[in-house]
Amino acid sequence: MTATKTIYLAAPLFSNAEREFNCKLRNQITERGFSVFLPQEDSNDTTHMRHKEKQDHIFQKNLEAIDNSDIIVAVLDGGSDVDSGTAWELGYAFATKKTVFGLKTDFRTLGSEGTVNLMIEVSVDTLSTDINGLMDALEQHR
Repeated sequence: MTATKTIYLAAPLFSNAEREFNCKLRNQITERGFSVFLPQEDSNDTTHMRHKEKQDHIFQKNLEAIDNSDIIVAVLDGGSDVDSGTAWELGYAFATKKTVFGLKTDFRTLGSEGTVNLMIEVSVDTLSTDINGLMDALEQHR
């Protein structure tokens, strides 16, 4: 029997729509047998937790979760630019040699320059443009 792989879901979490999308994505990933760390729930990253002493706690908890994850899924929506926190998480994951999957469902791109910033695009192992493509990619890394 294969051990369950853990996924860190890096994504913007500042609007109701973003948080709902993240929960929907987390649910679809867990239905496929993965364990998911979702910062908006698992590290209590909320508005009322954003005081200096709490920020250090959130940062450390998320950092440990990235370190303990097998795969990072980074939601790269937001137009032509990626959420800054997601970009940091993705960069840290890349630097620590984690497998990183990008998901960009937002059809806005950089035009002839590519789908997302080249530093982001080159950092991901796979870049999917829909949830089904992401799920197919995850199945290959089970």
